[in-house]
Amino acid sequence: MQENSTLRSPLGSPLKVKDVAVALGVDTSTVYVAVRTGLLGSFRVGAGRGTIRIPRSALKTYADERGIPADALGVEL
Repeated sequence: MQENSTLRSPLGSPLKVKDVAVALGVDTSTVYVAVRTGLLGSFRVGAGRGTIRIPRSALKTYADERGIPADALGVEL
């Protein structure tokens, strides 16, 4: 399994957009589109626009709906 920031995130903590992109093997812009269109659940933290975080449960739901096996993501859900 490749080492990335997703694997270093504490288990149960929400994921960054970059971490989700790495887990899915897509560009971050693809993740932003999925968030913006409501296909991938997320929330914002911080002041102003904040930063987007994706709950692991939302990533699991997204992967399940697309037939992506959880073990192929390389992240604990």
